[in-house]
Amino acid sequence: MLRTKKFTWLILACMLVVFAAGCKKKVPPAPPPPPPPPPTVTKAEPAKPVVGTFSAEPSSIQRGQSSTLRWNVSGADSVSLDNGIGVVSASGTRSVSPSSSTTYTLTARNAGGATTSTARVTVSEPPPPPPPPPPARPQASLDERLRNEVGDIYFDYDKYDVREDARSVLSRNSDALKRILADFPNASISVEGHCDERGSAEYNLGLGDRRSTSAKEFLTQLGVSGDRLRTISFGKEKPQCTDANEDCWQKNRRVHFSAGQ
Repeated sequence: MLRTKKFTWLILACMLVVFAAGCKKKVPPAPPPPPPPPPTVTKAEPAKPVVGTFSAEPSSIQRGQSSTLRWNVSGADSVSLDNGIGVVSASGTRSVSPSSSTTYTLTARNAGGATTSTARVTVSEPPPPPPPPPPARPQASLDERLRNEVGDIYFDYDKYDVREDARSVLSRNSDALKRILADFPNASISVEGHCDERGSAEYNLGLGDRRSTSAKEFLTQLGVSGDRLRTISFGKEKPQCTDANEDCWQKNRRVHFSAGQ
């Protein structure tokens, strides 16, 4: 009887095991992983324009003068300048005359954006005009110039050689005569020989001629044009002084310079 019960329980236990195994749900296999997404293609942004050069030449001017804007741009759809200039070509020049210091801005655009560059023109005030020249002084006559700038020379009694003191005077006279002849290009100058009252008129005319010739030759050696010096002798006909003494006679023994006749 006992053996029969054990056997029965054994059968029930087996049946339970079989039943439990039969009731267990089968786990389906895991699905395959999804395919990777396609790679993302990044669209490249277009490059901005490139401003090669933008300058003002010259960059410093005086008011009233002009400067030249010069530029060169690549890769731009449009190029413009401010300060009232507007749209311009990709390369070129433009003359400007600002009344005061001005900064010019160049703007180049395309789908990638805008590029700017600047150039400055510095404007300074022009210097004041020079004062008007002084009124021209009336030109002195030839006689006035000779009287004021050219001196007489004097000789020893009965002599016509140029004394040492006369050489100094003639050296100064040569510079003055060159200036005067340049200012009066059509004039000639008389080199007058004079004598004191002693001796005959004929003798004194010859002596006066030798004195005027000596003075002319000395001046030509100093570079005065001999063609424009005319010798003439007055002998004792035109004395400066009429007293009968040596001081007076010395004043009459002379060479005097006057406007040519």
